[in-house]
Amino acid sequence: MARLLGEIFALQDWKVEVCINGTHALERLSSKTHYDVLIFDKDLPGFNGLELVSRVRNIPHHRRTPIIMLSGEECEAEAGRAGVDAFLGKPQDIDQVPVTIARLLNITLRNK
Repeated sequence: MARLLGEIFALQDWKVEVCINGTHALERLSSKTHYDVLIFDKDLPGFNGLELVSRVRNIPHHRRTPIIMLSGEECEAEAGRAGVDAFLGKPQDIDQVPVTIARLLNITLRNK
């Protein structure tokens, strides 16, 4: 899934950082590095995506960073309570990720 999203983002010339598990992601997000948007899969090793969202929302410089949750499970309400800004089902909604990012960031996508 990460590889597919990387290909989609490359078409938009977006820089992507992939973390292999929730623990690694939390370490990266605890640094002062700025991210425009965060995309979490619910099923992550270490902290699952819902736990990660809750923890990230407690990091001062990420309280308002838009977060998109991807999941093959029906957990949209739970994701919303955790602090997710947008929820997309996988695999059916994967093609909606760039449009969702654009909406959250209020940017126009490049047509390539």
